[in-house]
Amino acid sequence: MTFNELRIILIIGGIFLVLGFLGLIWGRKEEGDYYGSISEHKDVREFMDHSPGRPEPTALRTGGKICLVLAVVMFLIGLGVYLWGMSPNP
Repeated sequence: MTFNELRIILIIGGIFLVLGFLGLIWGRKEEGDYYGSISEHKDVREFMDHSPGRPEPTALRTGGKICLVLAVVMFLIGLGVYLWGMSPNP
């Protein structure tokens, strides 16, 4: 594997890392905006029970966690290839 190929793996891992953090932050913001104020809800029970639940914030957080796991895997692959040595160009 050449250094350019290794750099591509690390760049893709960095992109997944950024997307993961953005997904987590965006999911928390969406959930906070939706459940944040009682005065905008038709029913206080909806605010208290979070029912019916909205899947969007949870989906964003789950997607963020998946992206973070992929980023860690990509970085570990890149680190492993770098530490075990890159083969010379054929």
